[in-house]
Amino acid sequence: MRNHTRKGSRRRIVLIVAATLLGLVAVTGLGGYLYLRNSEWWVAITLFHDDYRADNFRTMHELFPSREVPAGGDVWELPLAKGGPVPLPETYQFDGEERSLVAFLEESETTGLLVLRDGMIIHESYYQGNDSASPAQSFSMAKSIVSALVGIAIQEGHIRSVRDPISDYVPELRGSGYDGVSIHDVLTMSSGVDFDENYDSFRSDIMWLPVRVFGFREAAPDILAELDRKREPGTYNEYISSDSIALGLLVARATGVPMAHYLSEKIWVPAGMERSAWWNTDYHGNELGHAFLGATVRDYGRVGLLYLNEGRRGDRPDDSGEIIPAGWIYDSVNPTEAHLQPGENPDSFWTFGYGYQWWIPEQPDGEFAAIGIWGQYIYVYPRFGTVIVKTSTDYDFDTRDHETIEVFRAIARRSLR
Repeated sequence: MRNHTRKGSRRRIVLIVAATLLGLVAVTGLGGYLYLRNSEWWVAITLFHDDYRADNFRTMHELFPSREVPAGGDVWELPLAKGGPVPLPETYQFDGEERSLVAFLEESETTGLLVLRDGMIIHESYYQGNDSASPAQSFSMAKSIVSALVGIAIQEGHIRSVRDPISDYVPELRGSGYDGVSIHDVLTMSSGVDFDENYDSFRSDIMWLPVRVFGFREAAPDILAELDRKREPGTYNEYISSDSIALGLLVARATGVPMAHYLSEKIWVPAGMERSAWWNTDYHGNELGHAFLGATVRDYGRVGLLYLNEGRRGDRPDDSGEIIPAGWIYDSVNPTEAHLQPGENPDSFWTFGYGYQWWIPEQPDGEFAAIGIWGQYIYVYPRFGTVIVKTSTDYDFDTRDHETIEVFRAIARRSLR
């Protein structure tokens, strides 16, 4: 998830929601407290609390409705690099000064860090009770995986073209702000739909989304159907999570199967993921395409390797079969429109560029990244054959994306010993 105002805003969601729910407790008295203490509302109150965040991020599939993404038995092995692990660089440069990488990992509340080079593990470490088997919450990294599923669905003929209106496939969106908007414009966060992603306002759509979905048990399609349009599609890059929820509905409606099942069949099994994943749904069985996928750090690494390897498994050099279409991968990370370019951009809400649900850093050197709130990353640097996965519980994630990219660049550019 990203926001219009970058500095220290999105994390306020937990404070405002908690204050509101606790206010309800005060109004309803002891009976209200006992009800909330034994309901999903209490989970919402404590979800991001410092004492519970790391554990909650491992168990989101147990806290809210979810659907399994089964893995197969033919695991894509990730061997340790010849000669063993490679030490991380001690320092990196950011904002004109040299900084400690160890201090950065601690301050950013890292739970897992995996560095792959040429398909081999050169570094792997876990913190805060996580290990290689822990399901790590993706948050908005899930958006990039939804994008891959859209590309596969197009290749298989379930979707004709990215130029088709998304409302042709998701009938619930007809009459809403998404009616007639091309899939391309939704993929690039350029839908023009009026969805308020402002975490400073209790009245905003993003603030109420988890309350409505998990608290009041509203269906995600019904929430999207209420949205209007505020600008011409395809003219401005504005990050809104409703676009990714719409894409998740697109995959499910076009293929005729739940998105978690499609992910299992098309990516998780053929790519040799090591463990099953879990995707949270609303109470009506709709996967939430903007977030809430839980998978291991190594399996996120395999997703990055698929993008590094132009859609193929890297452990099968003689296998020419694409799991994710190579052309789709190229289009996903090479945006062409002016409003999607990185750097200071009057037609974009932020300085990172944006492709098909993938981020392009400033001053890019061919890299791209999937990014989620609280410090989740899949970073791919093709020039150095490197994929880096970082999961975190970072309370200050708002201010750290640019610095994190510089950390990843320093790690990727370090030569093998």
